[in-house]
Amino acid sequence: MQPSLLFASWLVRRSWLPSLVILCLPLPQASSQARSAGSSAPLTLSISSSDHDSPVEVAFDHFYNMEYDRAIQEFQKIVDKSPNDPSAVNHLLSTVLLRELYRMGAMNSGEYASDSFIGEAHRSADPKVKEQIKQLVERAENLEEQELKSNPNDVGALYSRGVTRAQFALYTALVERAWFSALRNAVGARRDHERVLELNPGYVDAKLVVGTHNYVMGSLPWSVKVAVALIGLSGTKEKGLEYLREVADTRGENSVDGKVVLSLFLRREHRYDEARDLMHELTALYPRNYLFPLEEANLLRSGGHAPEAAAAYRKVWQNGREGKYDGLHYEIAAWGLGDLLRGQKDYSGAANAYELVSEASNPDPETLQKANLAAGEMYDLLQKRDLAMKKYETVLAENGSTPPAERARKHIREAYRE
Repeated sequence: MQPSLLFASWLVRRSWLPSLVILCLPLPQASSQARSAGSSAPLTLSISSSDHDSPVEVAFDHFYNMEYDRAIQEFQKIVDKSPNDPSAVNHLLSTVLLRELYRMGAMNSGEYASDSFIGEAHRSADPKVKEQIKQLVERAENLEEQELKSNPNDVGALYSRGVTRAQFALYTALVERAWFSALRNAVGARRDHERVLELNPGYVDAKLVVGTHNYVMGSLPWSVKVAVALIGLSGTKEKGLEYLREVADTRGENSVDGKVVLSLFLRREHRYDEARDLMHELTALYPRNYLFPLEEANLLRSGGHAPEAAAAYRKVWQNGREGKYDGLHYEIAAWGLGDLLRGQKDYSGAANAYELVSEASNPDPETLQKANLAAGEMYDLLQKRDLAMKKYETVLAENGSTPPAERARKHIREAYRE
């Protein structure tokens, strides 16, 4: 699912510790029907036309459209029917976790464009949800360990345990901010899935975490590669991309994640058109998820197609205004448009784009504050000091203890200049 997209920038940074953690994203996994088929044959979950209305498919449709409340309801029904299936528990766990991260404001990919977030906390997690997540992790682990106790080479149980560890790595990193604990779980997830591939090379879903690890390991500086080799981690970019293409090309439950992560790495390789094709496909499949078309716009911008990117940002914004992204923070598209126009020194157009953020029905507070600050800076550049001062005062009124607020105070003392 799109969580991979949300942590896009983090995946390609030089900071290897958080990269290793976040590589293990909360992944879907093979259904109980597929797992019960045994491990002798390659396990890629082929979805036929008759499967599209299955309970799992209905739940995933809500999940990938970011309709987390509906997805939780559907996955809970599946858990109730199959209480001893760890894959069902993991599906529910993943959705509860992603919904909370979204509520916390931890799912804006721009936030991960630098490593400064490592020392910064998000909005606090709900204590009740934190407890629910821990209980689901414990429940899944108990079920997986029971299966592995009777058969240590149970491919389905190994894969499931890797998924649980991956999700707990994400939780401990972004909610508890316990980096080394998260790293242990992330590495455990990779090793579980490598073992799955040893036992069953055709278990393509397991190649998502392993392939992502390989690409990142292959992208690290030599000195860091030596350091991580001491804990038994290695990999190449070529193998990583190969694995991710396999996952993306299947019709299994990890296909969407495979496309997202592959798109991120293609972007890093400056292969923008290929990456955009993947995002365009996902936009068509999940039209109520604004992140996929937003990433299309970002890729157009990165590829040097500024007019097309501006049109794409505006389309996301307009779709949001028309209610196509109900309850989601589509206003980030206006922020992206503002940054694009700012880069072109169209300060008037950028100011207008930043002002659009406040027109969303329920804008993300952090995005709104940054947009008000940026609008003020544009007004200063346009020699409209009165308007600039009003925007800086609005920034301070929203939250006076943030980095944007500090910049606003500075600009109140002295007009912003580039």
